[in-house]
Amino acid sequence: MKIATFNINGVKARLPRLKEWLAETRPAVACLQEIKSQDEGFPSDEFEALGYHVLTHGQKAFNGVAIFTDRQAGYDPPIEIQRGLGIDGPKEGEGEQARYLEVDVRKEGGDPTRIVCIYLPNGNPHPGPKFDYKLAWMNKLRARMAAIWAEEVPAAVLGDFNVIPEDDDTFSVKAMSSDALMQPESRAAYARLLADGWTDAMRTLNPRGGVWTYWDYQAGAWQRDHGFRIDHILLSPELADRLQAVGVDRDHRGREKASDHAPVWVSLRG
Repeated sequence: MKIATFNINGVKARLPRLKEWLAETRPAVACLQEIKSQDEGFPSDEFEALGYHVLTHGQKAFNGVAIFTDRQAGYDPPIEIQRGLGIDGPKEGEGEQARYLEVDVRKEGGDPTRIVCIYLPNGNPHPGPKFDYKLAWMNKLRARMAAIWAEEVPAAVLGDFNVIPEDDDTFSVKAMSSDALMQPESRAAYARLLADGWTDAMRTLNPRGGVWTYWDYQAGAWQRDHGFRIDHILLSPELADRLQAVGVDRDHRGREKASDHAPVWVSLRG
């Protein structure tokens, strides 16, 4: 079973690249972030034509997450469990942003796997209300992950966490030292998720770090390999025991009109 996450940075702007990635790599489950599209405007038919079921939690122009399951491989449509964490955005009266989608997926009537697709707030500028919102959102996420844990279901929480967990997850500690992605509070909140018993798939199979998932469009970051790791896949014990491989589809970042993120994936036994 291959599960993948991809911050697509605008589904309409990256439609050819996204279709290309799906056709070439064929994940059983694909979680997308920053779709930047309302549900009614999402080009679902493009992906249904490729053999995928589509479920979206969209928002006009910003944020938005989606989960695809591979119909051609025998997967049923995702069954929605929860959308949103019940926390409003940082602006007064803004309401909740589209950042969280939780589903059960199953193949041909088999046992379900819980999939949680997240787009965690960036938190910049730091300090300020956006950073406070980031930390509050992470607290809400931790509480929901604890509830999922208590169900003892095989589960994966994946997406753009907007957290650089360790110093060896960035090209330059100095360059990122003032960024919200690498503040002690952000790292501590992420570390608490792992301490609760979730497994960081990439770190487990790449303990020395040095694996990037994001390269900024500015300052030739891609060409200079000035990247960092903020796209993560966290596994419950039931799935961590089945972990076979993890990787980054790095070459897709270098293609024309690509997202500034590269897809990240895990392969699980069974």
